[in-house]
Amino acid sequence: MEPQSLPAAAGPSSDGPTTVVDGPALGGDEPSPKRWIVFPIVSIALLMASIDQTIVATALIAIQRDLGAQLNWSGWTITIYALGQILVMPVAGRLGDQFGRKKIFLLAAVLFTVASLACSLADNIYLLVVFRAFQAIGGGAFMPTATGIVAEQFGRDRDRAVGMFTSIFPIGGILGPIIGGVIVTYWSWREIFLVNVPAGILLILLAWKFIPHSAPKKAARIDLVGAALLALTILLGMYGISSLGSGGASPSDPLFIASEVLALVFGILFVRHANRAADPFIPVRLLRGRGFGVMNAINLLYGAAVLGFGALVPLYAEARYGIQPLEAGTLLTARAVGMICVAGLAVFALRRTGYRAPMIGGFLLVAGGMTIMSLAPHGLTPYAWLAAAAAVTGIGMGLSIPASNNASLQLAPDQISAIAGLRGMFRQSGGIIAVSVTTAILSHAANPGVAQAHSFIVFAAVLVLIIPFAFMVPDHRGSW
Repeated sequence: MEPQSLPAAAGPSSDGPTTVVDGPALGGDEPSPKRWIVFPIVSIALLMASIDQTIVATALIAIQRDLGAQLNWSGWTITIYALGQILVMPVAGRLGDQFGRKKIFLLAAVLFTVASLACSLADNIYLLVVFRAFQAIGGGAFMPTATGIVAEQFGRDRDRAVGMFTSIFPIGGILGPIIGGVIVTYWSWREIFLVNVPAGILLILLAWKFIPHSAPKKAARIDLVGAALLALTILLGMYGISSLGSGGASPSDPLFIASEVLALVFGILFVRHANRAADPFIPVRLLRGRGFGVMNAINLLYGAAVLGFGALVPLYAEARYGIQPLEAGTLLTARAVGMICVAGLAVFALRRTGYRAPMIGGFLLVAGGMTIMSLAPHGLTPYAWLAAAAAVTGIGMGLSIPASNNASLQLAPDQISAIAGLRGMFRQSGGIIAVSVTTAILSHAANPGVAQAHSFIVFAAVLVLIIPFAFMVPDHRGSW
């Protein structure tokens, strides 16, 4: 069975990719006797990939100082990982079906491990970004291939097993900043990547020994041209923005203009290709069809504000208040705990509240939390003030994310997989743009901590400005 995306309202793990396995009735096929051996093996892989998505956030200042890099290029260690996962997940799923999931899973594990070692040895920021991209390719391939393996092993119990498996992703997002903070505090940023090497070798050996081979299916159409055009569009756009953080660069700089013009050209080519391809990387109907334009705009701007904010919170705590990396990492934990607790309740209230009210209330709470974080502490220590603000943003995210996820699915319930994938792509793309722009601005700031506080106010304003769009989305009550 081919793994497909699940609407994130199924649980609080809505910021990470989740999957469901489509197919005929869930009963009738017997679970494998090896399933409880295979499950922890593939779970290790997913946990490693999800931890590495957030572990770098607490190390940006250390990387910048050690490699003599500007902040705009240090930020690429976050954005390139997100971009790699966006592009690789759908391709890896189809490759797993075509050549066998165990083969693709093992290749992903080898690539992730070797790239992690290379990241730990990088002697300049440009090599680190390149190796981080390869690490993202390996990590991004874990989710679809491992989900397919779990589904095969659990047979008729695949729905529960896949749900349990994908819940691991947000756990890694919580652990990442804490582990990163501990490592940077007591060792160096290089150990953030080096720790993956022994774990990766163990994973490869266990997977080789215990994961059964799956029968390859007939060749599936993979839109590599579309994926390449989309990658070039985003990469060139990011590069142009990042170039503004170098030296005395300005928007009139030829490098910036050339990069953005090329990004526009490849973007147009991508849309033209998607219109003509038999099985495009992104279905065009979901880009501009009825209602989808509004939801895509919401997801892009929401991702810019929320993911951009989250990626930069540890940096802000360290730069403005001198908080140690270990404590700075726990600020994201406060946000995640608030989100998970509220999302679990919000899911069950959607039939009574509809989608619009939780979206609007959640947007306002997140904006309020960002505004509080941008202000100087009053009556509390800086850490307590920032932790409280982070928790408020988490509560707002837990309220708004399940509602916005389900609202988009109402537009085309028969396209759950494609919609969920597109939703993640727009949110991650928004986050990539926000981090790139913000780090470019901070590179020129006389006081980066204060400048980042101003960026949080901008993120809050973006969330307030998208509230009118919430009135244009479906607001189903009583039934889905």
